[in-house]
Amino acid sequence: MQVADTQAVRATDAVVVDANVNGAASSDFPDAAPGHPAHLRLPVHVNARGLALGIIATVAFIFALQWSQKFLVPLLLGIFIAYTLNPVVVWLERWRIKRAIGATLVTVLIVAMMGLVIHRVQDQFFNIIDELPQITEKLTRVLAKTSGGQPSTIQQVQAAANQIEQATASAGLEGKRAAPRKPPPAVGASSSFKVMDWVLAGSMGLVTFVTQATMVIFLVFFLLLAGDTFKRKLVKLTGPSLTRKKVTVHILDDINTSIQHYMFMLLVTNTLLALMMWVALRTIGLENAGAWAVVAGLTHIMPYFGPLLITSLTALAAFMQFESVQMVLLVAGTSLAIATLVGSLIATWMTGRIAKMNAAAVFVSLLFWGWLWGMWGLLLGVPVVVMIKVVAERIEGMEVIAELLGE
Repeated sequence: MQVADTQAVRATDAVVVDANVNGAASSDFPDAAPGHPAHLRLPVHVNARGLALGIIATVAFIFALQWSQKFLVPLLLGIFIAYTLNPVVVWLERWRIKRAIGATLVTVLIVAMMGLVIHRVQDQFFNIIDELPQITEKLTRVLAKTSGGQPSTIQQVQAAANQIEQATASAGLEGKRAAPRKPPPAVGASSSFKVMDWVLAGSMGLVTFVTQATMVIFLVFFLLLAGDTFKRKLVKLTGPSLTRKKVTVHILDDINTSIQHYMFMLLVTNTLLALMMWVALRTIGLENAGAWAVVAGLTHIMPYFGPLLITSLTALAAFMQFESVQMVLLVAGTSLAIATLVGSLIATWMTGRIAKMNAAAVFVSLLFWGWLWGMWGLLLGVPVVVMIKVVAERIEGMEVIAELLGE
């Protein structure tokens, strides 16, 4: 008898609960579409104050990143290079070479290799700079050949603009008679001035680049000299909890491994691309093939955008040298094919295995960091996002970021 009463009470409670749920669902969602159960809709509760503060903090943080670009870019670049070269110094320590001596040897070796490459191709870079004043003249001649003596499209547009201006002036649309327009200056008359301005701006940029490169080299040396000092300090700052120390050690080790593998991948793929570009361009007969190969290796550091840039530059160089559409297509196609082979196949495959990130997240992060820091953002964007993903995987509350960036 008691068992029957208990079952009856449970059935009554179930009916009441079901009625309460249905009633709450219908009252909370009065606009539910017919055919869709109201209890399947997800209520979203927004904390307006927290959302506003979060947006303000995000905008302030992005502004701070952009404002501190000149400080953060050399710092991050030096840290990433030091992470890459640290295994070499550790390997020298196993051979009983003190860390100070090993860090000095590695830094001097890197600087010497860079100086050797620059010395071998500096004449070719000077040749490219010397040919800059001839670009305008060649473009003018080729456009004249293309038009067959007829006015070019630009000249026709200019003439139409002059006629419209004269018509509006004669109709009284202007308050006073329009002053006669001066004929546009000849292309050759102002080309030297514009080229000199461009060379001057490039020289100032080169000085800035050399200064920042010197700062990065010194930073790499001191970071290699410090070794695991900062790692131990970070672990100590996490507090006395042993769990926190273990999590911090795991995060630092994962960041170290990911950055080392990614930078090693960049070194291998960019060196391979530069060698292939040098062989291909020299076989085709393009002048200054060594300089263009070095430029290709450097620009390929920027994913997606680097191959487009080097393809455009080599196509322009082929146009200036051969003045032939067929040769331009040959050089541009060769550059694009090599960049696609090395970048899309080898680099993308290796990046996916190292970073374990989806391609959409990588591309969006490159767009963001490129917008924020320009060329340096394209270079540092992927390592920074890799660090963020590693940290997000180990810290509670950041699982959403790790899931969005993951495969």
